[in-house]
Amino acid sequence: MNAEFLEPASLDEAAALLAQHADSAKVIAGGTALVLMLQQRLIAPAALINLGRIPGWDFIRRDADGLHIGALARLRMAERSPVVREFCPALARACGVVGNVRVRNQATIGGNLAEADYASDPPALFLALNARIHAIGPNGERHIPVSDFFLGFYTTALAPDEILSEVIIPPLPDSARAAYLKFTSRSAEDRPCVGVAAVADLDEAGRCRDLRVAVGAAIETPQRVEQAEAMARDETLTDSLIEAIADEYAQALDPLSDARGSAWYRREMIRVFVRRALREVRSGDR
Repeated sequence: MNAEFLEPASLDEAAALLAQHADSAKVIAGGTALVLMLQQRLIAPAALINLGRIPGWDFIRRDADGLHIGALARLRMAERSPVVREFCPALARACGVVGNVRVRNQATIGGNLAEADYASDPPALFLALNARIHAIGPNGERHIPVSDFFLGFYTTALAPDEILSEVIIPPLPDSARAAYLKFTSRSAEDRPCVGVAAVADLDEAGRCRDLRVAVGAAIETPQRVEQAEAMARDETLTDSLIEAIADEYAQALDPLSDARGSAWYRREMIRVFVRRALREVRSGDR
């Protein structure tokens, strides 16, 4: 059975269509993941709600309350955007390591987040940046912290009739530094085996005012380990402290096993890449 192809003119209309069709509809934007699932007959929706013709939601702008990225902005746009690069170069790099340039020219920020694929790059950095999701539905609008957004494999906090409209990242102090490191166990274009994002705010003496480290791809949803982050507060990121934080992350998280690596291997890579990310924010700029 062929799916009905619906092309709303606004996100409000798209949300209304989603509510009307209940669980029988799927939202499509860039389609890089959904089309594969359709081709492999993993899903068979009665309706496809295409967001591609909705104008005005591919923006990237910086306001007083932070960086706003519309759900329909392509990953390639974020990768190349001077606004993103000035705000947080690590975010441009995280978008720039997804798949290959063909994928990045098609895939959208909103689709990347709403799919909630554990083996994805940007979500870990959005978590470390304390981003929040703006959602639109028939009952109005709401903001969801990224820390509460990912619930499990391919599952988010979006209601069945809600659509992700934008992601908002609060302003960073001028002294903040960020890094994203991706490790692939197969090809360079593969999805990550482990992804680690780190955001640190260091004072003039090199002491850590704030530290946020998020690990993705190795576990079901991107996660931070707050007790490990607290170890750095008001401390200098010495090699020994970095080692201790990396060990805490490796022990606290519960890695999964798949074709990209076993749980044991991923645990070791978490330790290695948390260490490397912390060294990068210690020595880098932004």
